[in-house]
Amino acid sequence: MAILAGCALWSLITAAVHGGRPEGALLAVLAVAAGHAAGRITGALLPVAAPAMAALAGIALPLTVPQLTPGPQPGPPLGHLGATAALLTLSAGAACCAAWAASAPAVRLLLRLTAVAAALTAAALGSVTGATACAVVLLASLAAGRMRRRGPGVAGLALAAAGVTAATWAVAARSLPDGLAASLEGQLTPRRVELWRDALALLEREPLLGVGPGRFGELSPAAGGPLPSDGKAHSALLQQAAEQGVIGVALLAAAFCWVLSALWRTARPTPVALTAGAALTAVAAIAAVGNALSFTAVTAGAGLLAGLATARPLSDPAGSAGGKGPRGSRFAQDGPNG
Repeated sequence: MAILAGCALWSLITAAVHGGRPEGALLAVLAVAAGHAAGRITGALLPVAAPAMAALAGIALPLTVPQLTPGPQPGPPLGHLGATAALLTLSAGAACCAAWAASAPAVRLLLRLTAVAAALTAAALGSVTGATACAVVLLASLAAGRMRRRGPGVAGLALAAAGVTAATWAVAARSLPDGLAASLEGQLTPRRVELWRDALALLEREPLLGVGPGRFGELSPAAGGPLPSDGKAHSALLQQAAEQGVIGVALLAAAFCWVLSALWRTARPTPVALTAGAALTAVAAIAAVGNALSFTAVTAGAGLLAGLATARPLSDPAGSAGGKGPRGSRFAQDGPNG
């Protein structure tokens, strides 16, 4: 809560200094907090049904509301496919978490097939990234069942997120070798890379406070071009850097690190924790190269999955065994040391 409060407060401070519009940042913070609270509550009451229903809802939403949000939509290749990919990735993660929480083999199989359905839905909607991310989450979930200690898995997820972040920044800063840079820019598209470089230019202009939330679209030459634009940098990292400076980036990183820490400490079984971590890391990677976090459904869904994976089911015997406190015998088996 301290980190989320810091994110909200800093967006208000930077908006006050530069006359920005903090409503989008505040809505994102509210969505994450509400999603996390809902996940903790429903995950405690319905440890299998709640993530299963969340997975089905996440698959249905892109099919019933293709644009996911009203308002102007950027043309291809930017568009809303990043948000679709993130939402379906969260659905795959929720389905796999429900599978690990279920005891009946038939139910586990059905729930894993739901994760496969999320990948097929992404492919049908034209999101190769989403289909790949769903497949990776499913494979990571199956592999998590063979891991006795979650610490190395959480560390690997942190390194993966850091690698994607570093690569994104390096592309924007023109720090890569020419051949590799050309290859990556071809896949990312020149327009996206132009937006990223505009974001870095704005960060250099106002490194501490940024230019103010909601002002990237006004100040970026690439965003103000003749093509339709949503005024986003299409990178959560670089947009945060441009609009809220290095402190905003630090708060964003702190929020992600707290999620991984919570998953490492949770009393839920290791496969559940690592599955949720894999899905949230995949969403972080998608958000690093797209505008996924600009969609309330994605931010609320990320908070919901984190809450589901850290909730303590009411039937969980942990904490009631021989006065061992909140980290009873089950945590000893499946927590950071098991």
